[in-house]
Amino acid sequence: MNVFWTCDLAWWKLLATALALAGVLAMSWRHVRRERATLRRGALAVEILRILGVAALLVTLLKLERIRILPRTLQPEVLVLCDASASMTTRDVVSAGDTGAVSRAGWLAAQRARNFAAPLAQRYTVRVEEICAPPTNDVADAGTDLNAVLDRVAQEGGAVRAVLLLSDGDWNAGVSPVTAATRLRLKQIPVFGVTAGSDQFLPDLELQAVSAQAYGLMEEQITLPFTIQSHLTREVNTSLALEGPGGVVLSRKPVVLPPMAQTQGSLVLVPRAEGEQTYTVRLPVEPDETRADNNARSFRIALRREVLRVLIIETSPRWEYRYLRNALLRDRGAEVRTLLLHPGMETGGGRNYLSTFPGTREELSKFDVVFIGDVGLGAGGLTEEQARQLKGLVEQQASGLVFLPGPEGRQQSLVNSPLGDLLPVALDAANIHGSGFTMESRLALTARGRDHLLTMLANTPVENDAIWRGLPGFFWHAPVVRAKPGTEVLAVHSNTRNQYGYVPLLVTRNCGNGRTLFMGTDAAWRWRRGVEDTYHYRFWGQVIRWMAHQRHLAHAEGLRFFYTPESPNVGERVFFHATLFDAAGQPLQHGTARVRVRTPGGREESIELNAEAGGWGVFTGAFVPAEGGVHEVDVRCEETGRSVSTKLSVHQPRREQTGRPARPEVLRELADVTLGETGTMAQLDELVKKISVLPERLPEQQIFRLWCHPLWFMLVVALLGLHWVGRKLLGRI
Repeated sequence: MNVFWTCDLAWWKLLATALALAGVLAMSWRHVRRERATLRRGALAVEILRILGVAALLVTLLKLERIRILPRTLQPEVLVLCDASASMTTRDVVSAGDTGAVSRAGWLAAQRARNFAAPLAQRYTVRVEEICAPPTNDVADAGTDLNAVLDRVAQEGGAVRAVLLLSDGDWNAGVSPVTAATRLRLKQIPVFGVTAGSDQFLPDLELQAVSAQAYGLMEEQITLPFTIQSHLTREVNTSLALEGPGGVVLSRKPVVLPPMAQTQGSLVLVPRAEGEQTYTVRLPVEPDETRADNNARSFRIALRREVLRVLIIETSPRWEYRYLRNALLRDRGAEVRTLLLHPGMETGGGRNYLSTFPGTREELSKFDVVFIGDVGLGAGGLTEEQARQLKGLVEQQASGLVFLPGPEGRQQSLVNSPLGDLLPVALDAANIHGSGFTMESRLALTARGRDHLLTMLANTPVENDAIWRGLPGFFWHAPVVRAKPGTEVLAVHSNTRNQYGYVPLLVTRNCGNGRTLFMGTDAAWRWRRGVEDTYHYRFWGQVIRWMAHQRHLAHAEGLRFFYTPESPNVGERVFFHATLFDAAGQPLQHGTARVRVRTPGGREESIELNAEAGGWGVFTGAFVPAEGGVHEVDVRCEETGRSVSTKLSVHQPRREQTGRPARPEVLRELADVTLGETGTMAQLDELVKKISVLPERLPEQQIFRLWCHPLWFMLVVALLGLHWVGRKLLGRI
């Protein structure tokens, strides 16, 4: 071990030091001679302190340092890091002569099997480690943190001469690995990288996602949104197959996939059997695809039969009302009640008719969907209190409300009532009776309406749009000015427009926990012309099932429970809503509702729901899932002893993505910072040879910087301080 001192011997520093030291010595000599003439003792000691203090400052200027050379005695080592993350399962490694692609992990395993690092063993100790392996429980997703791996190597240091990193470079956790690479540079440890995988997408079609709701009702048209990514350089005309249990093909949907683009659409599932079923959406494999394992997606959905309770409120029995009522009465999944108000006359009666508006909240809360026809407030219509109860039914009980205005313009009086906030559109107060024309007009679907569940009368948006264009039109429409903010416009007037654009006539809106729909014409019954109930029944059947979906997520006698969003992600807040009734059937005003959530990992969490104001017996709470998978949810009311169970499916966003190109630029940057090199998979052996002939690493140096040490600073201050004190004392003698 060698030890020596060094300093900065720049000529200008040496000159400045010499001049400063000479000046101080001259000044001190002059002061000492003057003080001796006056017989003052201690003058020499004071001047010595001055000289030492200035000398210490000059040493600081020269940056005096002690260097210790530590010879390396350990056998040099090469650390081989093999990426074992989930992204390494991507099949994009194509070798010459092979017809198919193998995974990056498969290629890496083949290299380890042939002992590619054998040439390094002649000179180094070779240590092979797997890094960033996925967790075994498949619940959490740790991701790939290259910075943590390289930082650990930098901290160990020791005998590591070089790092050989075999990875796809896809880091997705922690900070940039360049941070750790900087530390490796200071340790003289270069990184040699080999990029596993292709940096370009290989020819492939990928069915990226298929979304399904938590449950479905029999006779319901269930929409399944899908996303397809094409990595082919040609347009593909194919069909997407929906397979049921046992692989039976239920339906096919033609799709046109543009080259190198993403395509989104939706399939329609019509349940055929009750219970929890597994379905598969499959995309045919093209001849020039390199992968065939990403062309299908499976999902499970619970299918059950529910009877939806519908209330229709109308004044005069116009054609729209008659055909709507008949359509819903013939729907096996609906139980219809009608309140026919005749202004100036007695309330209409008959089979399934109500003589009065439901008198209690408990009676009203049984209805899943309410239709309001050409009805207003005042004599022969609704009261202010009834309007307030309907608003609470939608916002608190998650029911649906459909506005069906008529030529009498009675719904104009609802604008300034509690129901005014639920209207999806703004009405023209100067034209309460609407607009009638002698020429037939039609509903024109918007981009959103072409594939919306409510307006989907065919299997594809193109076919659906063609059907709507061919439906019989209307001669009257409501006095709509514009759609309100936060609404969805599904269809507009085909001809009439104002300063806001084409007049919106089919508009939806989320209101609290429920939904509302505005239908601005009274001629849907004309859709039966030539086709009978084909489109008329399907449309209204879809309306009541879409609007009542949340209310039937989980329910039992005296207890109804739902949550939003229906398919949350990990870390996303889930809002619980429970409606409780006492033994007499009245909404529970004071009580205790508790939700117990059991996670896939076995952990249990209890959430107490708080009563909401309004008197509807609604209790709410929130839950933030910390892991993905199916959660078991049990809801119980302590006072009534009633309970209900359901399942909450939580999506776990994956940091590790398969099918994505490798990132050679990451390894290239690490190599540049650490003075290493990178190469392709074919250059692995070449990089191994370069590592085997690396020069010996310079001996390790331990540097003690005296000039910036805190104790040195304290010494300088102490010397100058003692000199100043000595001068003051000397002046008093």
